[in-house]
Amino acid sequence: MSPIQNRRRAAAATLTAALLVPALAACGSDDTKADAAAPSASPSAGTRAANLTVLAASSLTDVFKTAGAAYEKAHPGTKITFSFAGSQELAAQVKQGAPADALVTADTKTMDALGVETNGASVIAKNRLVIATGKGNPFKVAGLKDLANTKIKVVLAAPEVPVGRYGKQILDAQKIEVKPVSQEPNVRAVLSKVELGEADAGLVYKTDSAKSADKVATVEIPDDQNAVASYPAATLKQSKDAEAAAAFVAWLSTPEAQKILQDAGFQKP
Repeated sequence: MSPIQNRRRAAAATLTAALLVPALAACGSDDTKADAAAPSASPSAGTRAANLTVLAASSLTDVFKTAGAAYEKAHPGTKITFSFAGSQELAAQVKQGAPADALVTADTKTMDALGVETNGASVIAKNRLVIATGKGNPFKVAGLKDLANTKIKVVLAAPEVPVGRYGKQILDAQKIEVKPVSQEPNVRAVLSKVELGEADAGLVYKTDSAKSADKVATVEIPDDQNAVASYPAATLKQSKDAEAAAAFVAWLSTPEAQKILQDAGFQKP
């Protein structure tokens, strides 16, 4: 091959290489852009998964379902599971080491007795007692003294239950002796007895009676004869996610959570 032919072949090869380099670079650029545009599979900044179990007094059943949904919506990635029961039952669960992250009771006495298992409780709401009667109040119950009428089947919560202890307190203060047909493990059980007609009247929280306004009648108890129920909330030392638990307990005192509680009939802390 002549020197001229060699030079022509070299020039052609150089030109081909020059054309290929931009094309390859362009392909690489497109891939980089595509990768950058692809959505990330990781959680958005500032959010992380958290699964919380909250033990709560029976009287919080309805309002906490609403509050829990609101909290989960505002905190993507967080899932709250509630376990409702009488405060004394919840305390027993905590002492037995039941897996949970936070606790809300219907009285400070129960919470105070769990000082070793909890972290700094704070009151998030208050409540008062009322008399729940059958729909239409067929026995014309007007106040606490009427509960002493042996013709009226009265149901109360057991004395170790917060609402039962509050009930005993106000009846004793008025020197009213009541012989209940049964003593129930929590306020919801008391209300259920009245709803089903198995009892004519019972002492329950105002919020519970209001929730069942279509099934029972409510008789108010004057403030000077009543008792105030306080609801303290605290994280549990056994929590596996102390940070998330503390965030939820703190949220219960925020304006958003307080509005939900007060819309349900609970009083300010």
